[in-house]
Amino acid sequence: MSDTEETAVSEKREIIRVRDVMNSRFILVDGLETIRSAVSRLKAVDARCLIVNRRHDDDEYGLVLLSDVAKQVIARDRSPDRVNVYEVMSKPVVSVGPDMNIRYAARMFDSFGMAMAPVLENGEIVGVVTYSEIVLRGLDSL
Repeated sequence: MSDTEETAVSEKREIIRVRDVMNSRFILVDGLETIRSAVSRLKAVDARCLIVNRRHDDDEYGLVLLSDVAKQVIARDRSPDRVNVYEVMSKPVVSVGPDMNIRYAARMFDSFGMAMAPVLENGEIVGVVTYSEIVLRGLDSL
């Protein structure tokens, strides 16, 4: 297919945006909260990640995945009552905008080895997007 034909085909496709597939269930936690407390809150709302709140306007958000807890707390036999969220978080995290095309979000995940990203709008977290949401919610519309 030539570049002109590919452009014509892509112009006919509906653009599916991150906001269309993102999950709005996430927990915003303080970095000083214990892992046990944060994971308990996570389970209560059936979310899959912890977003670590910024300490001030010039700070960045952090992220804790369940795999981080498994690797850095459970596998190392550390007490979840004695480990704070900031000790296992990734920070800063790469975020995406709600208007990003899911094709580009998937490419970005692949390029940076990511599995999920917070969705930021006007500097505030409005949701999270993962490969799962991109595939399960976005594939039917492609």
